[in-house]
Amino acid sequence: MSDALTKMLETRDWILTDGATGTNLFNMGLQSGDAPEFWNEDEPDKIRALYNGAINAGSDLFLTNSFGANASRLKLHDAGNRAYELSKLAAELGRDCADKAGRAVIVAGSVGPTGEIMGAAGTLAHETAVEMFEETAKGLMDGGADVLWVETISAPEEFKAAAEAFGNIGAPWCGTMSFDTAGRTMMGVTSASMVSLVEELPNPPIAFGANCGVGASDLLRTVLGFVAQGTERPIIAKGNAGIPKYVHGHIHYDGTPELMADYACLARASGARIIGGCCGTLPEHLRAMREALETRPVGERPTLEQITQALGGFSSESDGTDDSGPTRARRSRRRRA
Repeated sequence: MSDALTKMLETRDWILTDGATGTNLFNMGLQSGDAPEFWNEDEPDKIRALYNGAINAGSDLFLTNSFGANASRLKLHDAGNRAYELSKLAAELGRDCADKAGRAVIVAGSVGPTGEIMGAAGTLAHETAVEMFEETAKGLMDGGADVLWVETISAPEEFKAAAEAFGNIGAPWCGTMSFDTAGRTMMGVTSASMVSLVEELPNPPIAFGANCGVGASDLLRTVLGFVAQGTERPIIAKGNAGIPKYVHGHIHYDGTPELMADYACLARASGARIIGGCCGTLPEHLRAMREALETRPVGERPTLEQITQALGGFSSESDGTDDSGPTRARRSRRRRA
């Protein structure tokens, strides 16, 4: 039987995903340094409000509150043995909200990076990473997720480990990486090399793409990089709502709903079929994005100049594919905001 996301892609030209997890939960009272995944148990009504905020704003797909629900990250909160449990709770709450939506809404089980380093420079073995991802994935699927969604990945080794784990349990999946270092991920992956990585996997994802990063302009440049490789696989664009700024003791993203509406339409014109927001993206941004995608005609594929005119300049001159960017760099332990 075909999975829910593949079915939706067969009948839709574009799909709107959700926005930020961290930003919205911080607005509900989550404190910096706390594990959002504990709220699946302690504050279920707030997690339902997070999910329903996206659904009511028009999202066709939302991610579960399980970004850090793996043994490595939860160990930092003395809960390394609760990855399956907290992932399952995240998906169960999402399943309940989606089933009450009155329309088709896909529950995507969010799987974030382990926070550890793999490969020759790291200490995390491939087999251990696969075990971690599989534990989280089982919890999400047992809780009712329609599809797994690994996001904000920087290292190709970690992307491969997640893919293997998902394949082990026979679950459909999508995957995005974060291109935030002169057009590359922190571990040196370019848009071109990600396409090669995806297509060479034994069990490639339903869709792939980019999330988070520096800003919407940079992310769309990366999307154009995917398209330039001739891939026919659906592309995901999940950009931040502008650039973060420190205002009155809090991180604030300066992207307006109007800017995110322009971004959504440019993402579609650039070749993305699954479009949403990442850090800083609130329900009001999603409503504007939905309205724009529904009412504006599909434009021609934008030039880089047109992207910067609409959304602002790039953070670097290079898109990472001209060998002028970094090749390998140490990853930071950051989470999706």
